[in-house]
Amino acid sequence: MGLRTMQWDEWIELDNQYPRFHEDKKRRIEERGDKCCRTAHEAYNGAVELLEELCSYLPQRYPTLFRSTPTGIHNLLTEETFDISTRPLPEDPMTTASRLIQDDLAIMFEKPDGQYYLLAGAILLAGFWRLSDKFGMPLSEIHTSGDVPGFKTKLEKGMMNFFRRVQPGQPVLRNNYFIQVDDNLAWSHSIGSEDPSSSSSDGADDGTTSKQVQGWSSAEKNKAIEHHYFRSERQSLRRLPRSGGVVFTIRTYFEPITKVAEEVGVPGRLASAVRSWGDDVARYKGRERYGEVLLEYLDGKHKEQVEKGL
Repeated sequence: MGLRTMQWDEWIELDNQYPRFHEDKKRRIEERGDKCCRTAHEAYNGAVELLEELCSYLPQRYPTLFRSTPTGIHNLLTEETFDISTRPLPEDPMTTASRLIQDDLAIMFEKPDGQYYLLAGAILLAGFWRLSDKFGMPLSEIHTSGDVPGFKTKLEKGMMNFFRRVQPGQPVLRNNYFIQVDDNLAWSHSIGSEDPSSSSSDGADDGTTSKQVQGWSSAEKNKAIEHHYFRSERQSLRRLPRSGGVVFTIRTYFEPITKVAEEVGVPGRLASAVRSWGDDVARYKGRERYGEVLLEYLDGKHKEQVEKGL
């Protein structure tokens, strides 16, 4: 799983992209509602607990951006004030929590069968997956339905053991990365529509319908390097002390490959990493659709840096 210990002041990272993320999230909440933000009845107290923790943490960690109020929190940049003391809350607690930070959020809760289920989420900028597809699923099904490479053979047992033993005072971090071939942070439209609809089959006269394909097979092959983006997720995991839910924060960093490749040493390391993917990982990450253009570009940038003695 690639886990490392997290210091408490590292829990939430905010940067100069905050205004963009805030506006993207606001628009997505307005347009998509509970397709992106939802809390199951049995998870409501845990979602409120997460919101309360954020309202306590953020003014301490970012005092120039947030201020505590008698009933909640005030955002000094956006001039939004959130009352988290009234019941019922004005909106789903996961929605309010999502408005405060750049991260997407998910909370898993253990059920009597020993499995952890996704019962609360604010997944607004995930790029490649939708909360509406995964909500209510157990941890194992979330990964197998997404064809995560090696989950059954290498990851499942260790992940389940981790979920059972993770403690409130022992948060951890992990990172992953993908290549994306369009510039849409919220949903990678190159792999298909976010809301595929059924339409009449081409040439069919029997009244049947066909669903639009969604996945890497839909992506245009070998688009110009200007369309390639490096997408990295920084995920934190910790147990909420009152409810016992395991909360994920998922912060996405999204930059053009042409910008990332200007960093010294990055083109060579990234090219090596992409080439090192096994067949299953390569399929999962769609390398066949962009690998030729990407690797040619990275190799060229690496050669330039070596020739300059960088």
